[in-house]
Amino acid sequence: MNQDILSAARAKMSNICPLERDCGKKCGAACCQPDEDGQGGMYLFPGESELAGGDWASIMPAMMGEREAEILVCGGQCERDRRPLGCMIFPLTPVVDEDGSISVRFDYRARRMCPLLRYGMGGLKREFVDTVREVLEMIASDEEGLQFLRDWQALEEQFDFRL
Repeated sequence: MNQDILSAARAKMSNICPLERDCGKKCGAACCQPDEDGQGGMYLFPGESELAGGDWASIMPAMMGEREAEILVCGGQCERDRRPLGCMIFPLTPVVDEDGSISVRFDYRARRMCPLLRYGMGGLKREFVDTVREVLEMIASDEEGLQFLRDWQALEEQFDFRL
């Protein structure tokens, strides 16, 4: 993936949050905690392993469907400017239409942990939602980035179970 696009996307998201204040204070940073098995992590965008992580995290190989990928695993604390782009956009996730157009929706996995979902998109800062969409459009302008977003969407849709 083009590193300039990835770096610009990360920079654009670096100082924006879903709320006016740290939303992690509302839920005890639930999205930053490993699960009960000590598992969990965030998929890294192609080429992001050089930009994300540090002494506070491990980067592990993983599969994203048929694609080889990497996951950053941390213990719930991070250097905010080195966190993965996937963490920066959470609780939103990409939706890629057949024609390649990008929109966003709530990540299905956030249902169990993120109290912001009960307020719908209107509960998120409008600037955050718009910036996430813009950043994902930047990623999708790169062929490898677009394919990553499609693979991420396919993987994430496995969590779309109705309760």
